[in-house]
Amino acid sequence: MTENCDCPKDEGMTSTETHSKKEMLGSTQESLAVEGSSNCFYLGVDVGSISTNLAIIDGQKNLVDSVYIRTEGRPIQSIQHGVTLLKEKVGESFQIHGVGATGSARQLTGLIVGADVVRNEITAHSLASLNENSEIQTIMEIGGQDSKIIIIRNGVPIDFAMNTVCAAGTGSFLDQQANRLEIPIEDFGDLALKSDNAVAIAGRCTVFAESDMIHKQQLGHSVEDIIRGLSEALVRNYLNNVGKGKDITGPIMLQGGVAANVGIRDAFRRSLIKQEKIKHEDEIIVPEHYDVMGAIGVAILAMNKMVKNPKMKTNFVGWQIPDINFKTKGFECKDCPNICEVIEVLMEDEVIARWGSKCGKWDI
Repeated sequence: MTENCDCPKDEGMTSTETHSKKEMLGSTQESLAVEGSSNCFYLGVDVGSISTNLAIIDGQKNLVDSVYIRTEGRPIQSIQHGVTLLKEKVGESFQIHGVGATGSARQLTGLIVGADVVRNEITAHSLASLNENSEIQTIMEIGGQDSKIIIIRNGVPIDFAMNTVCAAGTGSFLDQQANRLEIPIEDFGDLALKSDNAVAIAGRCTVFAESDMIHKQQLGHSVEDIIRGLSEALVRNYLNNVGKGKDITGPIMLQGGVAANVGIRDAFRRSLIKQEKIKHEDEIIVPEHYDVMGAIGVAILAMNKMVKNPKMKTNFVGWQIPDINFKTKGFECKDCPNICEVIEVLMEDEVIARWGSKCGKWDI
């Protein structure tokens, strides 16, 4: 063990704490006034724990095409599959003039696709939402395993919170209960709307929720009432945890995969009206492309950079990404007490990047 290592001491900081709010919010000062040619096209790739989303926009920020697929714990393969699907839609001769990467796997994504811009999800979702509606005051995004809230004032994000620990306020909460009830998750929303009497479900934990749901089934409550209760439990968990202490006001933009669920939309509207956060149901807005907003946002960021630097050429690897052999492996550096977990990325068996060491000694 090297005693004079320059590594900083590990004080147990979480990934969210490492990227301070000041740093993340400050990076959203991008102008939506920038526009490029309608004949130039920009790709955004958003890779998270549950879904991988790709979106192409033109220089006027119009969505040209998009792909939404499951990550399934294999980000490299999901990126390659997403690129394949997008190539089939637009054609191999379709020229990309800039690429952006975001999501929890943005660093890896940026390397695989050759991103010109790599940014956090707060920046990407904020830009896409403000581009959709410049009057919004709050963004609520609920994904498969995490959720976030972003507070906007005067067109600028001023605060945010993320939940990446408990799944009770996320889409996986509903997925698990749908499996237990043997009902397709696609039917959940419509069934919830058929209920006039929501059953109270303990929604603070998925384990307790399932136990409570089984008990309510045994008491004879209808499936519709139980599903409405589950929807209200998810909304209650989200507002009491992610939204705790936040100045939630309308108009509110609801996005992420869960936004497709009409039962969840209805539960949010009723809860927020009851709490006097909004006055009317139409203050909750669900954008047309609610499931790929992160990808759209980072595509806008890529467009901004390339338009402002007209002589710059994109780093986009190209439509041959699915044909390239990428793989990753990790090892522990034991040169100091931090014992960092270092990740190596290989392309055709050649190391092209490393990260994870706190002192940077392994970084490429």
